[in-house]
Amino acid sequence: MTSVAIKDTYFSNAFRDRFATANDALGKLRQEAFEWFTQTGFPTVTLEDWKYTNVMPIANVDWRVADHPSDDVSEALGQVREFNFTRNGFTALNQAFAAYRVIRIPKETAGDEPIVLEFAAAAGEAIFPHTIVVAEAGSRATFVEIFASEEAGLTNSATQIFVEDNANLTHFRVQKDADDAFNYGVTEASVGRAACYDATSINLGGTISRHDIEVDFTAEGGEASVDGLYMLNASQHHDTHSIIDHRVPNCTSHQSYKGVLNDTSRGVFNGKVFVREGAHGTDAIQSNKNLLLSNEARVDTKPQLEIFNEDVKCAHGATVGQLEEEELFYLLTRGLPDALARNLLTYGFAEEIINKITIGSIKTELDAAVLNRLNAEI
Repeated sequence: MTSVAIKDTYFSNAFRDRFATANDALGKLRQEAFEWFTQTGFPTVTLEDWKYTNVMPIANVDWRVADHPSDDVSEALGQVREFNFTRNGFTALNQAFAAYRVIRIPKETAGDEPIVLEFAAAAGEAIFPHTIVVAEAGSRATFVEIFASEEAGLTNSATQIFVEDNANLTHFRVQKDADDAFNYGVTEASVGRAACYDATSINLGGTISRHDIEVDFTAEGGEASVDGLYMLNASQHHDTHSIIDHRVPNCTSHQSYKGVLNDTSRGVFNGKVFVREGAHGTDAIQSNKNLLLSNEARVDTKPQLEIFNEDVKCAHGATVGQLEEEELFYLLTRGLPDALARNLLTYGFAEEIINKITIGSIKTELDAAVLNRLNAEI
């Protein structure tokens, strides 16, 4: 079956019923995106960025497209147009079926409570949340996305973040879908002058999941922390692709991703940092560390730096290994049982990222989820 045939079978009727005749600017944008998907289809393993992630199990399901309410985006149409829906077939489908949510944090304000959005797809259902967050100049806020499908649904999400000058946005993304669910998400973040974007992504669920994140610096003095954890067991597969683009001088990006893989699970990490010509004073650090708890688990990691400027401070690295024998021996000599000692070390490895979650209720739940994965109590 060709990708076009898959599209015709599963999505054409839903799109025709809802958007095919829309004449407004958004409707025409939806039509353009759907036509692009018609010609392109889902990404395949023949593409370099998808060589380790086969999404045919997603393409071969006869999905029921959910009809979720959408915000009026007339005042945010400029931001909608900035979304790169030609990234792949998933992003094109999201643009075509998007259920928009627009969040604007007013200028020079500080949100006392986090802004929390939760998404869940029912069995056999495909949902397409598309969230636009604008942190206006001088504002400060915490934004949380929680993906918690309890059944074998498909979540195909897009999040656009605009951190304007001197604003500070903390962004938590928690994916804890059911083990037989599918999840694809893309985050695009734009960071302004002296602005700060602090992102933490936790991926625990899904049979196949992928998160693409792209951060662009648009003015000097911007800072971004882009951290994450993927914790996989059974035959779960998770893929993270990140791009951090230093186009302007004197910006800082620090990225730390960790993976814990057990059984026959598989992880993929591909991180690209670009330092463009003229982006002097860049400080960019990237790290990916992976802990394999079984001989059958596998991770493919590829951190990359492309630097076109000499006046920079940049470093990157990746590790793949098992528990440190010296650390394990130390705990065993203190009288801890072998299983508990291994769980303590694994918990500590993962907890470094989870500790970034500053919302007590969410962190407590994540701690419990990690301990449940380890079949342990600490």
